[in-house]
Amino acid sequence: MSRPYRVLSIVGARPNFMKVAPIVAELGRHPDTFTSRIVHTGQHYDEKLSKVFFEDLGIPRPDVNLNVGSGSHAQQTAAVMAAFEPVLLEHAPDVVLVVGDVNSTIACALVATKLGVTVAHVEAGLRSRDRSMPEEVNRVLTDQISDLLFTTEESAADNLVREGIARESVHFVGNVMIDTLLQHRDKARALDTPRRNGLSAKAYGLLTLHRPSNVDDPAAFEQLLSALSEIARDVPIVFPVHPRTRPRVASSPLATAMVADGRLRLLEPLPYLEFVGLMESSAVVLTDSGGIQEETTILGVPCLTLRENTERPVTITHGTNHLVGTSPERILASWRGLDRTAAAPPPPPLWDGRAAVRIVEVLRQQSS
Repeated sequence: MSRPYRVLSIVGARPNFMKVAPIVAELGRHPDTFTSRIVHTGQHYDEKLSKVFFEDLGIPRPDVNLNVGSGSHAQQTAAVMAAFEPVLLEHAPDVVLVVGDVNSTIACALVATKLGVTVAHVEAGLRSRDRSMPEEVNRVLTDQISDLLFTTEESAADNLVREGIARESVHFVGNVMIDTLLQHRDKARALDTPRRNGLSAKAYGLLTLHRPSNVDDPAAFEQLLSALSEIARDVPIVFPVHPRTRPRVASSPLATAMVADGRLRLLEPLPYLEFVGLMESSAVVLTDSGGIQEETTILGVPCLTLRENTERPVTITHGTNHLVGTSPERILASWRGLDRTAAAPPPPPLWDGRAAVRIVEVLRQQSS
């Protein structure tokens, strides 16, 4: 190909930026081979965090913002598709690169594949086996229509081949989230976020909750809080509250009581670097997030995942993650049996900060 190979990268939610950032940076190191543009669908947008977020990670501002906003899954997916199609036709990329498992991922992949444009999926092949999770549906469908499938762990290739994907389309490259984490870890430490929030290293727990199954049902949320309330008698729990979770916290008598006696400390959502600093210095992380299971694995911080399944099994076999479910008895048993002095295992294969280099090399081969 005599002209540069045109790559259009899609971001829809905050974690997507951490995944796209190292790929865009690596593409930028080969200006004769690639042109790179970013489309932000606007699926999630936080004006307060936007400026510091781009500055923190050194990501170029998106070339296009579709501004689709929130809505039901159907409304949001349809809005992204309708807004993205004319952008795709205008920019005429050689490949549309989608990451993760949000609605924007499947929406843009569908538009691209129907117009005959190559689709590359970063984080392909992850499976929780739980179709009640919207993210699982997005993962499975995106993989089925992708041409290049970039995987973070070895089990993902087996999942894809089992689902009928040709093995030659699958490329085990490692984890771009870890590229970003390793690149910015020292900068995160330098912010000294725990001390600035009056916290001592390894003397607090860090909590994140946002999945509908955990926060939309008041009974399920109170059940989790009953276990967290006991853990918070050993270490206070710091909780940057996701916007969808804030009304549930405000209406919970147990959460109110925990806040009142200092066992639960509520924070606003934090910029990426501040959150990484808080995570690395914590005694334990309690979460229902996928990406945090990966980051704690590299940071060597014990992680109790408050879910019945995980699409990231390597964080258990090669990391510090413990899948503890949502029953108070099981959560507490896992907490009490946790060896917080144990040395962290070595990182999973290819989680070495060079996943983006491997992805761009595959794209270079495609372009020739």
